[in-house]
Amino acid sequence: MKIRAQFRTAFLGFCALMYATSTPPASAANDAAPVIDAPAGQLRGIKEGNASVFRAIPYALPPTGERRWQPPAPMPRWDGVRDAQQAGPACMQPPMAAGPYNRGEVKMDEDCLILDVTVPEGAKNAPVMVWIHGGTLIWGSSQSPMYNGAEFAKRGIILVSINYRLGVLGYLAHPELSAESPESISGNYGLLDQVAALKWVRENIAAFGGDASNVTIFGESAGALSTEYLLASPAAHGLFDKAIVQSGYLFTMPELRQTKYEERSAEEIGTALTTTLGVTGISDLRQMDARALVDKAGAVRYAPYGTIDGKILPRQLVDTFDHGEQAQVPLMAGFTSDEIRTLSFLAPPYPLTPDAYAYDIRVRYDDMADAYLGLYPPQALDKSKFDATRDAVFGWASERLVRKQAAIGQPSYLYFFSHAYPAAVEAKLGAFHASEVPYVFGAFGRTPANWPAMPDTAAERQFAGAMLDYWTSFARDGQPTAANGPDWNAFALEQAYMNFADVPVAGRQFSPGMYELHEEIMCRRRATGAQSWNWRTGFIAPPLPAPVPGCAAKP
Repeated sequence: MKIRAQFRTAFLGFCALMYATSTPPASAANDAAPVIDAPAGQLRGIKEGNASVFRAIPYALPPTGERRWQPPAPMPRWDGVRDAQQAGPACMQPPMAAGPYNRGEVKMDEDCLILDVTVPEGAKNAPVMVWIHGGTLIWGSSQSPMYNGAEFAKRGIILVSINYRLGVLGYLAHPELSAESPESISGNYGLLDQVAALKWVRENIAAFGGDASNVTIFGESAGALSTEYLLASPAAHGLFDKAIVQSGYLFTMPELRQTKYEERSAEEIGTALTTTLGVTGISDLRQMDARALVDKAGAVRYAPYGTIDGKILPRQLVDTFDHGEQAQVPLMAGFTSDEIRTLSFLAPPYPLTPDAYAYDIRVRYDDMADAYLGLYPPQALDKSKFDATRDAVFGWASERLVRKQAAIGQPSYLYFFSHAYPAAVEAKLGAFHASEVPYVFGAFGRTPANWPAMPDTAAERQFAGAMLDYWTSFARDGQPTAANGPDWNAFALEQAYMNFADVPVAGRQFSPGMYELHEEIMCRRRATGAQSWNWRTGFIAPPLPAPVPGCAAKP
């Protein structure tokens, strides 16, 4: 299928942000080092300011050897006091291309199912936020300095940041793996790791002073996609109480055994990978060195993705939310104004003249061309190219999520991040993909080396403080508020949203007609069963199917 190969090529560029089973010797740290006794075992952390930090805590047994491509197994309670003062490894991942998201060399290990916990001083029944890092399900780590939890601790929040299996080690589906499974399914191992981490939090966080009944999951890009998977997965329901989706997307996913929506089945993709790598099956793959396997899979453009297996992920995400089967929790979702500036490979090549552009759109979008050209006019070709792709990938998905959550009676909140600081503007990136993350964490001075330098000014710190207030108050009680920001109304009230511009500004009806346009496009493609609704817009979009009853866009 051409779309699968095309999607793999683009997907591999979609790079946003970016432990051992035995008890290691206890650190010789001073007597002030915090020690807690959790159901998992005793841990010695480290004081950092007014917070206690516990690093590289194992939440499942190492997924190595015969456990490679198995669901995560519970970690038995360890003996003695485990040292939790040093950063642990990232999960195995290939080298990353140069750019703002590259964090340089990172320590990696297949034995990587760990999490970090940052605890406010005197925490008692504190709200808990669980961060799921991004990186295309290929890259990233909970250990990034940008994900430091100090600012959350100042607001009385316990921050948990988790690792999960990535790439071919985390998402491979294959007939042999399905045959090993009691449920006859495979793939989704990285997602199951996230579920295991949430179970660990439910069982252990009270020992740190956290409230196990007030857990918010949040993530950006692939972390946002993971949050959507958790919202959709019955295996995760009951393990969290609120969710925040930062630049999430609702692409078509491969089904386990069925070719549909231009996607080969996940098992077929896995079988093709073994053939390409020149091995006979899973036994050979389990004997390969993890780094070599990850690098070889990356070299042949294996693209990890969740698998529709009828169990862990029962349906396509759009179908799950249409049926109201997602987790019944409050939700916040949003995206940035210039998402595609650092993801330009997603944007199609456009005709060179406004007239050629308009003609092409009319050929491809037929009866919906006027609506398309109204939102993405030919008079501003460059802006239209990036805005159309942004909305098809991130804007429509964000608004769809909050609409569907509101439809099941849950509070939901939409945001738009358009805060473009001078270095990002100078680099012609604007409010680029993931540029909100360091503001959410208050990460001044902790961004990657090639990240456009954030200005460390009083105004910028006040802006970051407002974002932190909104995020942490939502985690605390489901209502985002900030001392230095306006009231943020739920989406159901006049389609309200918050624009994080130079300062937070409350608004209504973001880009009227945008959601309706992309929703009908998705609906028509889905109805045929033969077209995906991934990221293709403009010049690379297939001709839009004819109108379908029930798909008509509403004003």
